[in-house]
Amino acid sequence: MTDNDTFIPRIEEEAARLAALATDLSVPVPTCPGWTFGELVTHVGRTHRWATHVLRDQVQERIWSRQVPSGLAEGQNGDAAWLLAGAADLLDVLRTTDPALEVWTWGPDRRAGWWPPRMLFELVIHRADAELALGLDPVIPAATAVDGIDEFLHNLPYATWMASSLAELGAEGATIHLHASDVDGEWTITQGPAGAVTCERGHTKGDAAVRGPASELLLLLYGRRPLESAAVFGDRDLLTRWLAAAAF
Repeated sequence: MTDNDTFIPRIEEEAARLAALATDLSVPVPTCPGWTFGELVTHVGRTHRWATHVLRDQVQERIWSRQVPSGLAEGQNGDAAWLLAGAADLLDVLRTTDPALEVWTWGPDRRAGWWPPRMLFELVIHRADAELALGLDPVIPAATAVDGIDEFLHNLPYATWMASSLAELGAEGATIHLHASDVDGEWTITQGPAGAVTCERGHTKGDAAVRGPASELLLLLYGRRPLESAAVFGDRDLLTRWLAAAAF
């Protein structure tokens, strides 16, 4: 991952792309079951306001997005203008915040620099949700997708809400290998005890392996693509169960 100057224009672009898609807030979003565009926009906008609050107030203790004021009435959904207003505030804060500043995060890096990539890929994946809902094929540049896979796997061991689902797999010691076919990128995930996971870059032989374009691997990790979108080798059942348990 790189510094804020790299992420800021990408966050701005992705926010604008999502807002442009959000013209009918009643459209259902199949990749986020039970959500419409209204719920999708509200989720993303609340997430932006959450990050802004953490960075602006230099929050040191755990706080979640629903604890941060959104400017919406109870039960009200945001719209495209509300989304863009929150993104603008976030971008202003990112431009003036030292990435080395110590703040709370739910990931391994307790510093402000953790937040820009998290906000970028929150937008990339939910922009893809919106496009898929409209019958469009999401385009994610390979380099961006590689960054997204790195970010997902970097944070995955700290996503404690997944631990119970991963523990129920009964797959301790199992390995999953991801191999990008269109750019340099290979990763190995090892399932540990009690739902713990470790992730590392590099080529190894896994119990299950999946190979495909980096963008498809990223969407697969987030549960936005079926396994049929990539080539699968080895234990397909393990891969299917693991992806279902680990999807954000």
